[in-house]
Amino acid sequence: MKLSKGAKLIILGVVLVVIDQIIKYLVKTNMHLGQQIYVLGEWFRLCFVENEGFAFGMKFGGAAGKLALSIFRVVLCGALVWWISSLCRKDKVPAGVLVGLTLITAGAFGNIIDCLFYGIIWDYAPFMFGKVVDMFYFPLIHNSAGQVIFFNPVFNFADSCVTVGAFYLILFQWKFFTSDDKKKADKPQA
Repeated sequence: MKLSKGAKLIILGVVLVVIDQIIKYLVKTNMHLGQQIYVLGEWFRLCFVENEGFAFGMKFGGAAGKLALSIFRVVLCGALVWWISSLCRKDKVPAGVLVGLTLITAGAFGNIIDCLFYGIIWDYAPFMFGKVVDMFYFPLIHNSAGQVIFFNPVFNFADSCVTVGAFYLILFQWKFFTSDDKKKADKPQA
Protein backbone atom coordinates (compact mmCIF):
# COMPACT_ATOMS: atom_id res chain seq x y z
CA MET A 1 0.00 0.00 0.00
CA LYS A 2 1.44 3.31 -1.09
CA LEU A 3 0.82 6.28 1.20
CA SER A 4 -0.15 9.66 -0.23
CA LYS A 5 1.97 12.78 0.35
CA GLY A 6 -0.62 14.00 2.83
CA ALA A 7 -0.61 10.73 4.79
CA LYS A 8 3.19 10.77 5.01
CA LEU A 9 3.15 14.36 6.26
CA ILE A 10 0.47 13.56 8.86
CA ILE A 11 2.58 10.65 10.13
CA LEU A 12 5.68 12.88 10.30
CA GLY A 13 3.75 15.59 12.15
CA VAL A 14 2.21 13.16 14.64
CA VAL A 15 5.58 11.51 15.34
CA LEU A 16 7.20 14.92 16.00
CA VAL A 17 4.39 16.02 18.33
CA VAL A 18 4.51 12.71 20.22
CA ILE A 19 8.30 12.99 20.67
CA ASP A 20 7.86 16.56 21.95
CA GLN A 21 5.15 15.60 24.41
CA ILE A 22 7.04 12.55 25.70
CA ILE A 23 10.12 14.66 26.39
CA LYS A 24 8.03 17.31 28.16
CA TYR A 25 6.20 14.69 30.22
CA LEU A 26 9.48 13.09 31.30
CA VAL A 27 10.92 16.45 32.31
CA LYS A 28 7.75 17.52 34.10
CA THR A 29 7.50 14.26 36.08
CA ASN A 30 11.18 13.63 36.82
CA MET A 31 12.67 17.07 37.44
CA HIS A 32 11.71 19.96 39.69
CA LEU A 33 11.30 23.47 38.31
CA GLY A 34 14.73 25.09 37.91
CA GLN A 35 16.64 21.81 38.18
CA GLN A 36 19.62 21.38 35.85
CA ILE A 37 21.22 18.15 34.71
CA TYR A 38 24.64 18.51 33.10
CA VAL A 39 24.67 16.30 30.00
CA LEU A 40 27.89 17.36 28.24
CA GLY A 41 30.00 19.48 30.54
CA GLU A 42 29.05 23.12 30.92
CA TRP A 43 27.72 23.58 27.41
CA PHE A 44 24.71 21.22 27.23
CA ARG A 45 22.26 20.89 30.09
CA LEU A 46 18.72 19.83 30.69
CA CYS A 47 17.20 22.72 32.58
CA PHE A 48 13.52 22.54 33.54
CA VAL A 49 11.81 25.88 33.06
CA GLU A 50 8.28 26.92 32.17
CA ASN A 51 7.41 30.01 30.21
CA GLU A 52 4.28 31.92 29.37
CA GLY A 53 4.50 30.72 25.81
CA PHE A 54 6.19 33.55 23.96
CA ALA A 55 9.62 33.23 22.36
CA PHE A 56 12.52 32.73 24.80
CA GLY A 57 10.29 33.01 27.86
CA MET A 58 9.14 36.57 27.19
CA LYS A 59 5.76 37.61 28.53
CA PHE A 60 3.12 39.17 26.31
CA GLY A 61 0.67 41.55 27.97
CA GLY A 62 -0.50 39.64 31.06
CA ALA A 63 -3.62 37.43 31.00
CA ALA A 64 -5.15 39.21 27.99
CA GLY A 65 -1.89 38.88 26.07
CA LYS A 66 -1.64 35.19 26.98
CA LEU A 67 -5.19 34.57 25.77
CA ALA A 68 -4.55 36.52 22.54
CA LEU A 69 -1.30 34.61 21.97
CA SER A 70 -3.02 31.24 22.50
CA ILE A 71 -5.83 32.13 20.08
CA PHE A 72 -3.32 33.47 17.52
CA ARG A 73 -1.33 30.22 17.71
CA VAL A 74 -4.40 28.06 17.14
CA VAL A 75 -5.49 30.18 14.15
CA LEU A 76 -1.96 30.21 12.70
CA CYS A 77 -1.60 26.45 13.12
CA GLY A 78 -4.97 25.93 11.41
CA ALA A 79 -3.86 28.18 8.53
CA LEU A 80 -0.62 26.19 8.16
CA VAL A 81 -2.52 22.89 8.08
CA TRP A 82 -4.85 24.31 5.41
CA TRP A 83 -1.89 25.62 3.36
CA ILE A 84 -0.01 22.31 3.54
CA SER A 85 -3.13 20.37 2.53
CA SER A 86 -3.69 22.69 -0.44
CA LEU A 87 -0.04 22.34 -1.51
CA CYS A 88 -0.33 18.52 -1.27
CA ARG A 89 -2.96 18.62 -4.01
CA LYS A 90 -0.51 20.23 -6.43
CA ASP A 91 1.97 18.20 -8.46
CA LYS A 92 4.89 20.61 -8.71
CA VAL A 93 5.42 21.39 -5.02
CA PRO A 94 8.82 20.11 -3.85
CA ALA A 95 8.67 17.56 -1.05
CA GLY A 96 11.15 19.73 0.91
CA VAL A 97 8.65 22.59 1.05
CA LEU A 98 6.00 20.28 2.46
CA VAL A 99 8.40 18.76 5.01
CA GLY A 100 9.66 22.19 6.13
CA LEU A 101 6.12 23.47 6.62
CA THR A 102 5.18 20.26 8.46
CA LEU A 103 8.11 20.71 10.86
CA ILE A 104 6.95 24.26 11.62
CA THR A 105 3.34 23.17 12.08
CA ALA A 106 4.22 20.20 14.31
CA GLY A 107 6.40 22.42 16.49
CA ALA A 108 3.69 25.03 16.79
CA PHE A 109 1.14 22.35 17.63
CA GLY A 110 3.40 20.84 20.31
CA ASN A 111 3.60 24.18 22.09
CA ILE A 112 -0.13 24.81 21.60
CA ILE A 113 -0.84 21.60 23.54
CA ASP A 114 1.15 23.01 26.47
CA CYS A 115 -0.65 26.35 26.39
CA LEU A 116 -4.13 24.91 26.02
CA PHE A 117 -4.02 21.86 28.27
CA TYR A 118 -1.05 21.80 30.66
CA GLY A 119 -2.69 24.21 33.10
CA ILE A 120 -5.65 21.83 33.38
CA ILE A 121 -3.62 18.59 33.31
CA TRP A 122 -1.16 19.76 35.97
CA ASP A 123 -3.88 21.69 37.87
CA TYR A 124 -2.37 25.19 37.97
CA ALA A 125 -4.29 27.24 35.38
CA PRO A 126 -7.50 27.23 33.32
CA PHE A 127 -7.82 26.18 29.67
CA MET A 128 -5.57 28.25 27.34
CA PHE A 129 -3.39 29.53 30.19
CA GLY A 130 -0.89 26.69 30.54
CA LYS A 131 2.85 27.23 30.43
CA VAL A 132 5.25 25.81 27.85
CA VAL A 133 7.80 23.33 29.22
CA ASP A 134 11.38 24.00 28.10
CA MET A 135 14.47 21.95 28.87
CA PHE A 136 17.35 22.22 26.38
CA TYR A 137 20.05 24.68 27.39
CA PHE A 138 23.27 25.34 25.48
CA PRO A 139 25.17 28.16 27.21
CA LEU A 140 27.99 28.06 24.67
CA ILE A 141 30.03 31.19 25.37
CA HIS A 142 30.71 32.77 28.78
CA ASN A 143 32.46 36.01 29.68
CA SER A 144 35.28 36.25 32.24
CA ALA A 145 32.73 36.58 35.07
CA GLY A 146 31.10 33.29 34.06
CA GLN A 147 27.94 34.90 32.66
CA VAL A 148 26.46 33.43 29.50
CA ILE A 149 26.95 35.80 26.59
CA PHE A 150 25.89 33.52 23.75
CA PHE A 151 22.80 31.37 23.54
CA ASN A 152 21.09 31.83 26.84
CA PRO A 153 17.56 30.67 25.85
CA VAL A 154 16.16 27.42 27.15
CA PHE A 155 14.01 25.73 24.50
CA ASN A 156 12.18 22.50 23.74
CA PHE A 157 11.86 19.95 20.93
CA ALA A 158 8.87 21.77 19.43
CA ASP A 159 10.88 25.01 19.24
CA SER A 160 13.61 23.03 17.47
CA CYS A 161 11.11 21.74 14.91
CA VAL A 162 9.94 25.29 14.14
CA THR A 163 13.52 26.59 13.90
CA VAL A 164 14.83 23.71 11.76
CA GLY A 165 11.79 23.91 9.46
CA ALA A 166 12.13 27.67 9.02
CA PHE A 167 15.88 27.58 8.40
CA TYR A 168 15.48 24.65 6.01
CA LEU A 169 12.89 26.57 3.98
CA ILE A 170 15.01 29.74 3.95
CA LEU A 171 18.27 27.99 3.06
CA PHE A 172 17.14 25.26 0.68
CA GLN A 173 13.60 25.97 -0.53
CA TRP A 174 13.55 29.75 -0.94
CA LYS A 175 13.42 29.45 -4.74
CA PHE A 176 9.96 27.90 -4.49
CA PHE A 177 8.62 30.96 -2.72
CA THR A 178 10.36 33.52 -4.96
CA SER A 179 10.39 32.01 -8.45
CA ASP A 180 8.09 30.82 -11.14
CA ASP A 181 8.01 27.38 -9.48
CA LYS A 182 5.32 28.58 -7.08
CA LYS A 183 3.32 30.07 -9.95
CA LYS A 184 3.63 26.81 -11.88
CA ALA A 185 2.50 24.85 -8.83
CA ASP A 186 -0.51 27.17 -8.45
CA LYS A 187 -1.70 26.53 -12.03
CA PRO A 188 -4.40 23.91 -12.29
CA GLN A 189 -3.36 20.76 -14.13
CA ALA A 190 -5.06 20.14 -17.48
